[in-house]
Amino acid sequence: MAIFTKKKTNSTQLAFDFPREKEKDRNFHLGGKSFYFFDFDDNVVYLTTPIVIFNKEDGSEKFLSSSEFAEHNRIIGKEGPYQNYFMDFNDENGSFRNFRDQDFSIGQRITGKRQSFIRDIEKALENADHVWKAPSWNHFYHATYNQRPISIITARGHQEETIRAGIEKIVEHGHLPSKPNFHTIYPVSNPHVRKKLGGRDEGYSVPELKYKAIIESVEKAISIYGYSDFHRFGMSDDDPGNIDLITESMVELKSKFPRMSFFVIQTYENGFEKREILEHEVKTIITKSESKLDQLSLFI
Repeated sequence: MAIFTKKKTNSTQLAFDFPREKEKDRNFHLGGKSFYFFDFDDNVVYLTTPIVIFNKEDGSEKFLSSSEFAEHNRIIGKEGPYQNYFMDFNDENGSFRNFRDQDFSIGQRITGKRQSFIRDIEKALENADHVWKAPSWNHFYHATYNQRPISIITARGHQEETIRAGIEKIVEHGHLPSKPNFHTIYPVSNPHVRKKLGGRDEGYSVPELKYKAIIESVEKAISIYGYSDFHRFGMSDDDPGNIDLITESMVELKSKFPRMSFFVIQTYENGFEKREILEHEVKTIITKSESKLDQLSLFI
């Protein structure tokens, strides 16, 4: 008879330790590995980090959620409810200041001052699971549990160490069984990461930088784990503005590595769409508008 244990976590819910065997990669018997690439905000975890826009007349600030920003960012300052606002791209005081690391003094560090990403994750974990777990959470958990190589490719501009530390908070609270097997971490708005990706020009958009990060992550996977016709790569993202260039990156990779498998997973609040990149077409293979908890068919 299986024995189930229950442990108290730091969150508002109880976590259960269910006996569960680890699953081998889908193409393990053929020498292939599965690689999981994730956007983070509103895809793996819902965070309350605000984007700041500024009134054109008096400079007053208005705070938008990431979902509000994703819906309106292309028309801010042009039309719609935020026609009279503008965005400021200064890292320290601008629209995305909460998505960047702050340069803390020694005194602030000693007194436990933490970066906004870590604070926002801890704040999210105070809520019930269904409030903070985003559509790809189960996908992320599955990859972590089975120690698949995971890449985080996010529009945030934190240091890589901050992204790791924030996700490790989720482990500490008992919601993940172990630290993820991080393959790459690309906070693409970080100046050093942007430079690494060749995006010195501020004109490079987040989707363009994610495109480059995906290419690099696949090439690094082949360098570390060796070439196999049976490797599988998938990227999940919730932002429609990113999906087109994510798909283009996978199309480019498919042309270079035609025998490998490449997938794009677009997540929505209550569903997802999974597309496979074939040599001559992009084929939608799964579309579901249902509970985000039913995602076994997403696993690559």
